[in-house]
Order: sequence, then structure tokens, then C-alpha cells
Amino acid sequence: MQTRRLTALALVLAASTAMAGCSTVSKINPFHGSDKNKAVASQGERISIIAFDQKLEVADTLKGAEFYLPDPQPIADWPLPGGTPEQSVEHVQAAQNFTVAWTRGFGAGDNRRRHVTAPPVAEGGRVYVMDGEALVSALDAGSGREVWRANLKLKSKRDNEAFGGGLAVADGKVYVASGYRFVAALDAATGKELWRTPVSAPIHAAPTVSGGKVIVVSTDNELQTFDAATGRPDWTYQALIEPARILAASSPAVSNGTVVASFASGELIALQAANGNDLWAQALSRASRTNALSEIRDIPGRPVIYKGDVFAVSHSGVFAAIDLRTGAPRWSLPVVGITTPWAAGDVVYVVSKAGEVICVSRENGQVYWITELNKKPGAGKNGKTKKVKPKDVALYSGPILASNRLIVVSTKGEAVALNPKTGAIEKTIRVGGPALISPIAANGTVYVVNEKAELVAIR
Repeated sequence: MQTRRLTALALVLAASTAMAGCSTVSKINPFHGSDKNKAVASQGERISIIAFDQKLEVADTLKGAEFYLPDPQPIADWPLPGGTPEQSVEHVQAAQNFTVAWTRGFGAGDNRRRHVTAPPVAEGGRVYVMDGEALVSALDAGSGREVWRANLKLKSKRDNEAFGGGLAVADGKVYVASGYRFVAALDAATGKELWRTPVSAPIHAAPTVSGGKVIVVSTDNELQTFDAATGRPDWTYQALIEPARILAASSPAVSNGTVVASFASGELIALQAANGNDLWAQALSRASRTNALSEIRDIPGRPVIYKGDVFAVSHSGVFAAIDLRTGAPRWSLPVVGITTPWAAGDVVYVVSKAGEVICVSRENGQVYWITELNKKPGAGKNGKTKKVKPKDVALYSGPILASNRLIVVSTKGEAVALNPKTGAIEKTIRVGGPALISPIAANGTVYVVNEKAELVAIR
């Protein structure tokens, strides 16, 4: 199970780089939509914003240094995958005991043809989840009891091969984006379908809802917007088409009328929320002559907007802070990542694909500490920590900062709590199955979805 997950979800579609004329996008989406209202990005040259010889290491001046973190605050609702339209929550009060309270299944889990990709969302005492086949469920946030379920899967043979998508909740509606090529809205109280709009390509990520718009990014690198009340399509933006991509996917961030979206091309693009006019673009690219996978430039984690900066990490090996207003890079580090950074106080945390949890100064990009989770404690050669065998290497997702713990989840089926000031591992618990979806928190509880399509409540 874990091996398949590593191959199928966290790496790439196998044929995407094998043949130059056979793209991942065309395999996922053999149907081509209209070009109406598309703003198409120019085919410009990608310029690396990071030096090839830059290394990731703890700054000598910051070893053991103190930094500011805000106190944990109670949060009742988590309506978007990142908690807010900015995809940013500083420090939530939740999971103080860090023990599993209950686990509830909610549908079809991962197999060779489907994947659970939807982070849970929570509002009004309910948690909303979606399985690998577009079955949306509302569960009681306190007990996990099912309140309603809505099967949105189409019956056509073509759509039986689809998977993925995500959820958002706002204004009494649950918004659904799906790999089955549609965007829809459900009544949050009953699950009744209110509207459904077909799209030309699958959507593997959750929508962002802000300013009366539902905003999604499809697998063909098109950002699409819809009227939240009616589902009517609005403006679109076409980024560079990229033949190689990660099966994980990103949701845009929105702040003060600016939409920031990431794409499989490695582009991070800011647009005006009102009309889609582009404001700036950066390519988080760091190609390596010795690693073909660095050519996969995807930014599958959500961009995070925090205190005037945008933080994002790419599979190509760039973790960067970019000024939201101007698009100018402030700093960058050589980190290969497929998940979402977490900014709080003086620092920003990021998890690398290698299993490193990294704490970075938000101001200048210097590193406070690095904890390598894919290493075993104990003496190896020269007194160094032993490395984990390749078959035991896990992917880690998150983090989330909750009640003075930095929590990540893994494909080994674990949730790991670290000290956010030092990186020391404080506690590890089992979450019932492999997990590669970042946790959320609401009403004192951290919620984790594993690939068995189970919701795990941690208190």
C-alpha cells in the first residue's frame, strides 16, 4: 500500500516524462474545452531564482536561538483546506493531549484507480469529507456520526477512471471540485445538490471560495472561477502547459483582491481577483544535471500568504518568500517539497520530500533547525544517525502548529508531534493508515484523513 502511494500520488504519472509527445495532461483529459475568455501565459524562458550550489544548513548564528511564536488561539471553523483564503492560520489551540479520540470511515479509500485527495473542512459543528469516488459526507465534529452523504459520481464509463478533488464550505454551502470534471455546490445542512457545472479537465485540488467566487485549478494548468451563487463560469487564466506533474494538487490563496496560484509548470502567479489580469509571475525552478526528477517543476502544495509575503515550495527544489505586492523574491532555499508551508510569528516551517522538517526565519530565510524524520536514532558510522532503509522511507505532510506542537502526518500511518522551538520529536501516534493530506483543526480537535478514507480525530 505504501509503495503504491509513494509511486502513484507523491511522485509523477509514469509516462509524463517518458515520451516528449505524450503528456500527462492529455492522458488525463482527452477532451478539449473552448478557448473562450482564456488569458494565455507566454512561453518564456524559465530562470532559476536559486543558485545551483546553494546548500541547506542551519545558520551558525541561529543555533539554539529564541524566536517569537504567537500563543495558540481557539478556532471554531476551518472552512478551506488552509483554514482561511490566505491559506494561513498562525497557531491553533487543539489536540492538547495528542491522543486519538475516534476514527470514522466515510467511503472508498485508495486503490490502483482512485485516490483520496480532499482535505477535510469544518464549519458549524460538522466536518465535511470526500472519498476517492466523489462521495461527500457530513460528519458530526464531536462524535464522527454521519449526518448526511451525497454521491456525486457520474455513471458514465469515462468518469469511472477519474479520482480526486476537494471541498470548501461557505455561506451555508459545501463547494465541491472533482476529478470527475465538475464543480458543484451542496446545501451544507442537507447535502442537496444546488448546482453543478461541468468542466473540460479533471480538478484534483480543493476549491478556494472568496469574494463570491469559487476558484479552482485544473490538471491542464487552467485557473477557473465560478459564481458561488449560481455556478456560472467567470474569468479563466491559462498557465504554461506542463507535461510532467505531481498527482497531488494545489488550491489558490486570496488576499485583498489578489489571487496567488501555483501550477505544475513551477509558476507562481498573482492575478487580480476581479478580472484575472496578471500582476506578477515567478518560476520556482532549480534544474539539476544529476537529478531528472528536478525537471518536474510542480508546486503541489498551497501557496501561503502571511504578513505581506507569499511562501511556496516546488518539487524542483525551491522554497521561496516573495513579496505579495511586487512579486520580488525576498529569499530562497534549496528545498524539494510537495506540501504546504506553515508561517507563524518569526518563522515559517516546511517539510521536504526527503522527510526533513525545517524551521526558517521568515525575515531572511536563515535556518533555525532541521529535523530528519527518515533517520533512526542510534549510533551509525562515525557516531552519526542511522539512515532508514529505502523500503521504510516515508513521505511526510503538513505541518500544522497546534497547542505548542508542530504536527506532521506520514505514509507510515503516523502523526508526529515536534517541539516547534527546537524540532525535537515529542510524541508519535498511529492514525490508522497512510496519510498524505495535511491535518486541519477546529473546536480543540485536529482532524486527519488517511488513505483508507477514514477521518481520525485527535484531542
